[in-house]
Amino acid sequence: MTIALVTGATQGLGLALAEGLAQRLAPTDTVYLTGRDVEKITTAVRSMPGGGAKVRGELLDVADPGSAAKLAAQIHDRHGGIDVVFGNAVMRVGPDDDPREIIDGYTEVNNFGTTRLLKAFAPLLDDNGRLIVVASSLGTLQHLAPVLHEHFTKPSSLDELDVQVARWRDAVKDGRARSGAWPGFVNIPSKIGQVAAVRVLANERRDSDLARGVLIAAACPGMINTPTSALWWDVSTAPTPAQAATALLDLALGPLKPEHYGELVRHGEVVPFS
Repeated sequence: MTIALVTGATQGLGLALAEGLAQRLAPTDTVYLTGRDVEKITTAVRSMPGGGAKVRGELLDVADPGSAAKLAAQIHDRHGGIDVVFGNAVMRVGPDDDPREIIDGYTEVNNFGTTRLLKAFAPLLDDNGRLIVVASSLGTLQHLAPVLHEHFTKPSSLDELDVQVARWRDAVKDGRARSGAWPGFVNIPSKIGQVAAVRVLANERRDSDLARGVLIAAACPGMINTPTSALWWDVSTAPTPAQAATALLDLALGPLKPEHYGELVRHGEVVPFS
């Protein structure tokens, strides 16, 4: 029996990942489709095609400090462990958003939400389990001034990384980031922080995880044709969420490639962090 979970699964890529898991898994398996809005969760579960795995809706707001740990405890009680976790919850930022006004909520979901998910669910991974954080090729150090690299390379624990992300958040809020080396597009440091979180956790668990066939990785789905992406770029020819989900599902359900462990993976290839 396979147990899978997707965060941010009520629309877009998250919904496509939940549907793809349900289609690829067996009727004895369970896919947890999670989000922070009960009505949207219910609608998303009802939209799932018949056959395949059972899809179960659950509340999970990664911005809530206790939400991930609470659901992880419930899944542990029900199943003993988990096989596949996709961390896909994300707060989007638009071209007209003032970074100083949205940065608190943005980091709570995208960054602290990621570390909460990793802390809650990594200990539950069964043998041959997969924990994949959906990130971006923007999450590499080549997009950041070298003087800032140590913010994401020096931390040796998720708590230490959270401290660095909080310092960047505060610099955005009070305007110091504008006059320094930080990029104006807050998505860049945020995505780098997500990939760094995966790398930090992987460094702690690498030997034991690989011995058990476990994969912890970040994944870049590439450009996707969604209304939010269309605010920034021409995505008219980009893949749909369902098309973009294919490579991520292959990563989660295919054989383990040790070179993917702790790395950012795009279409089966490692994207170097530095």
